[in-house]
Amino acid sequence: MLKEFKEFAMRGNVVDLAVGVIIGAAFGKIVASLVDDVIMPPIGRLLGHVDFSSLFINLSDKSYESLAAAKAAGAPTLNYGLFLNTVINFLIVAFVVFIVVQQMNRLIKKEAPAAPPTTKDCPQCAMAIPLAAKRCGHCTAQLA
Repeated sequence: MLKEFKEFAMRGNVVDLAVGVIIGAAFGKIVASLVDDVIMPPIGRLLGHVDFSSLFINLSDKSYESLAAAKAAGAPTLNYGLFLNTVINFLIVAFVVFIVVQQMNRLIKKEAPAAPPTTKDCPQCAMAIPLAAKRCGHCTAQLA
């Protein structure tokens, strides 16, 4: 059983998948940083100095000045600002994956070589006949 597991784990697909998951997780952190640290601050400034990550709706009776204060008090909140950041993260990742897949398909997709001809035209009647034909099946002309 251990030998079977070792064979399964060492197959190329499993190792490739593991590498893909690890790189994907690192890429996710890069995209999260891009959204949180580079994209959202200018958007927040354009919209009147809004920090999306701190936008929330308080569902309790008490009033809280910030999301951190509400979380510290254990108050129920709807964190729609964090949701907006997550949606933007997803859109960026989806767009980048689309571009990468599109480029990979463009690299992989090569023109198939033309198949060698299997017929030739009869010099008398111009009809298509097999390459090995000695006589035209249409006009019965003798072929060289």
